[in-house]
Amino acid sequence: MVHEVFGIRHFDEKAVVVILFVFGIAEALLGAYKNSKRTWQDYLAELVSFPQLTILIQPGILLLVGFLGREYFPDQEGIFASVAFGYQFLILILIEDLPQYWWHRLAHHSPLLWKFHVAHHASPAMGVGVVFRNAALYYFFMPNIWLASIAVFLGFGKMYVVYTVVKLLIIIGAHSELRWDSFLYRHKLLHPLAWLLEHLISTPATHFAHHGLTNDDGISNNNGNFGNMLFIWDQLFGTAKFTRQYPSQFGIENDPKDPWYVQLYYPFVRSKKKDSALK
Repeated sequence: MVHEVFGIRHFDEKAVVVILFVFGIAEALLGAYKNSKRTWQDYLAELVSFPQLTILIQPGILLLVGFLGREYFPDQEGIFASVAFGYQFLILILIEDLPQYWWHRLAHHSPLLWKFHVAHHASPAMGVGVVFRNAALYYFFMPNIWLASIAVFLGFGKMYVVYTVVKLLIIIGAHSELRWDSFLYRHKLLHPLAWLLEHLISTPATHFAHHGLTNDDGISNNNGNFGNMLFIWDQLFGTAKFTRQYPSQFGIENDPKDPWYVQLYYPFVRSKKKDSALK
């Protein structure tokens, strides 16, 4: 399903590529890839996971939901297209970003779902490549993708394109080694803006804490700071931690270093390492 926004077809796909490119170039210029702790396995996992979600899984779910909707509920297609865009955006927050918070949080407490999410945390460094790094089944069963696809069928198509770009801009920025929020923390005059942003959306400081290697450093919050686009959910549900600092180490403790294809395609491919959760 293709929606033209601002006169541009495939606006969301093009915008996301540009956002990734800009943040990626900025990271490279800052030396984030020089002497990186990433291995070729990490880079391959990141390279494969991007098209896995954006070309296969998410479009596939959109097409499937659209087909089923037109097959069994043809009279409902586009019935909410006339709803004001502002309301559509708020509704998408409630049916897309909020469920993702709970899905993400559940993945850290369910041994089964953790196996589908471990790839995201196995990266020993932060950066734009980490954003889409999850097992295929983590995304396939992600409830917010299905709910958003239903919303598109019901008439939220154009707003979902805009919403997706806004959300990915925030998420990519929150994973990026650009650490754009550090500029706000260094200047007292900008502290009110820093406070507003860190309480509203995910920032590098709050999200890096979620990826920290260990909570023993006093900065990391492995079982908190789950917010994807909005950080409001963590504050509402008691999982927020603010430090305005960044962990010095990332990854998972006692990482067995499973191959990239095991991380992305478990349980279809299993680890041969005895200390792996993906056996």
